[in-house]
Amino acid sequence: MKKKQASGSTPNQKAGTVERFSSTGFILAAIGSSVGLGNMWKFPYVTGKHGGAAFFLLFIVCLIVVGLPVLLAEMTIGRGGRGNAAVSFYKLTGKKYWSWLGLVSVITAFLIMSYYSVVAGWTLHYTVESFTGLLFRSGTDFKSKFELFASGYMPLFWQAVVMLVSGWILARGVSGGIEKFNKILIPGFLIILLVLMFRSLTLPGAAAGVEFFLKPDFSKLDAESALIAMGHAFFSLSLGMGCMLTYGSYVEKSQSLGKATLAIGFGDLVYALIAGLIIFPTVFSFGLEPGEGVGLAFMALPVAFSQMPFGAFFGGLFFLLLAIAALTSAISILEVPIAYAIHKWKWSRPRAALYVTVVCFLVGIPSALSVGGVLSSFVIGGKSIFDLVDFVTAYILMPLGGLIVALFTGYAWKRAGEEAGLSGFWYKAWMFLLRVTSPIIIVLIFLYSVGIIKL
Repeated sequence: MKKKQASGSTPNQKAGTVERFSSTGFILAAIGSSVGLGNMWKFPYVTGKHGGAAFFLLFIVCLIVVGLPVLLAEMTIGRGGRGNAAVSFYKLTGKKYWSWLGLVSVITAFLIMSYYSVVAGWTLHYTVESFTGLLFRSGTDFKSKFELFASGYMPLFWQAVVMLVSGWILARGVSGGIEKFNKILIPGFLIILLVLMFRSLTLPGAAAGVEFFLKPDFSKLDAESALIAMGHAFFSLSLGMGCMLTYGSYVEKSQSLGKATLAIGFGDLVYALIAGLIIFPTVFSFGLEPGEGVGLAFMALPVAFSQMPFGAFFGGLFFLLLAIAALTSAISILEVPIAYAIHKWKWSRPRAALYVTVVCFLVGIPSALSVGGVLSSFVIGGKSIFDLVDFVTAYILMPLGGLIVALFTGYAWKRAGEEAGLSGFWYKAWMFLLRVTSPIIIVLIFLYSVGIIKL
């Protein structure tokens, strides 16, 4: 009689073998997925642009009303269907069209990874440049330095490093790869966060940044701020791209999905809070602009590090923090198409990881070369290739994926409450949010993002 293979995975994981997270491993992996570049890169500048603390409070409300209900729904579908982002929908209803709709998440994750790996590569490059001091040796025109870097072919090298590391981790499976990776990096990630927060809070003039971030000014909020806060709450939890659904399929039945949802949401919120307490004190201390834009991390903050005692070290820590955040999210994004390939073509996990990683890297090359590189002059609808892929995934496909999850759980799948472990008031509240509130908000975010609604 053959021995039953232990749950989890090995480098020789075969297609169809059951893979499972431990309870702690799942929470850490899910938090790792949600604490990506968004909260450290995007959240500070949208908060800075929309008035600081008041926007942060609005973000918390939106996280509770929009983000957590859809997060719970995604994980519930994954565990209930025990399949990838496309198969789980079909297994729970027996209706083929739901499988096709679920395929939207797989496509979304694949496309996001193709350009997300480019930005993740930037963080690795800046980590090395900071720790070695090379970033700070020739003046403080960091905008020109970034443009020079982006105009060459080095972004392809660093993109390849990100893809290789992510693919290698995923080839090792759920417990042997994803879980072990997050158990090592997430605690280290937290330590770096706290060190950088302490350094930022002790800078001269840091109090002004703390006040800006934590003292609400509700007069600066408007309808646009509300939609942006809703959108960021949705995107910061990695919703609409199948990550949490796929991770949910690896969760044991004994795991409380409700408690897991709260833990993940809390982790995402704490990360956003600490990110703000790193960025804003530093920005105000050195007279930078809090609403600088996406260049805040790669162009503005290096100015602060160049003037700070031990700036190369703290700059290196900051970009290492970004790199860890990028990698923990990258492996959750890439796992979505890999899980689909394992089921669809019956490949072993290492084979699926190799093929999907290589193809995703090739698809991402145009994005890497369009940010100041040889393809920067190639524009579609006024957008570079990088910007176009970002726009299509973030503002069209992700909202569509989230809407599919909300409608499926709210209307099509009748046993969602049982799988989620909810009953009575909490089940009714969850259903109301999924059937009414979340779809309306997601549609509004979509209509605003594509320019149909003007505010």
